[in-house]
Amino acid sequence: MRTNTAIRLGGGTVGLLAIVALVGPLVSPYDPTTQALETRLQGPALAHPLGTDALGRDVATRLAYGARVSLALAVVATTIRVAIGTTIGLLAATGGRFVDALLMRLVDIQLAFPGLVLALVIAGVLGPSLRNVVIALSVVGWASYARIVRGSVLAIRDRPFVQSSKLYGTPRRRLVRRHLLPHVVSPVLVLATLNLGTVVLAAAGLSYLGLGAQPPTSEWGTMIAGGRNYLRSAPWLVTAPGVAIMLTVVGFNLIGDGLRDELDPDHLDDRKRRRT
Repeated sequence: MRTNTAIRLGGGTVGLLAIVALVGPLVSPYDPTTQALETRLQGPALAHPLGTDALGRDVATRLAYGARVSLALAVVATTIRVAIGTTIGLLAATGGRFVDALLMRLVDIQLAFPGLVLALVIAGVLGPSLRNVVIALSVVGWASYARIVRGSVLAIRDRPFVQSSKLYGTPRRRLVRRHLLPHVVSPVLVLATLNLGTVVLAAAGLSYLGLGAQPPTSEWGTMIAGGRNYLRSAPWLVTAPGVAIMLTVVGFNLIGDGLRDELDPDHLDDRKRRRT
């Protein structure tokens, strides 16, 4: 995978953002929540590389702290999606016709609602907080994983090596863990990588609407919301977090596309040709 250009570009972009999230707050001399009204709305300069906001807080410092919040939120929400979707997909594929029909109708009901609209409703009902954003984004995203896992398991459950394991009396739990799960890792990994960027964008949107992180918490969507009234006089307030969101989404999408090319059997001939 090190030779795949998309993975290298995407991994470098996401890796750089992760380094900023880990190291930036440690080396910054400023506090992300301390106000300094005497330096409010100053443009980019040596003391403040990305300027200051309406309360005099350093934008670069808040951007680095916001990277921690946004990336952590995306990882947690996607992990919950994968866990729920994989479990339901495995149960649907191995639990018999009745269980399959019941669970897949549940998946169809979930997919019938627009994801962002449903997340808005859930976050609005639960109240504005990062924890509720994680819950909302986890609830609306697991169905895609369930369908992919179910389809992957149905494609291999009648193959000879699976049937042989059943004839030997292999317990269902061991059968799923040793023979079925390894075949769903690749499609789930690709979808999860692509969804990381989507979750970052959706979380920023919910925070922008006031349903996610609350001031003075540093979060990219909240930073854009706080700077929208200063687009003409201080455009850096919106540009900095907007570019960070864009780079994050593009980075994860590039990694996902690269993983799909490397892990999809349909692209095997293309990989051999490229290496040759």
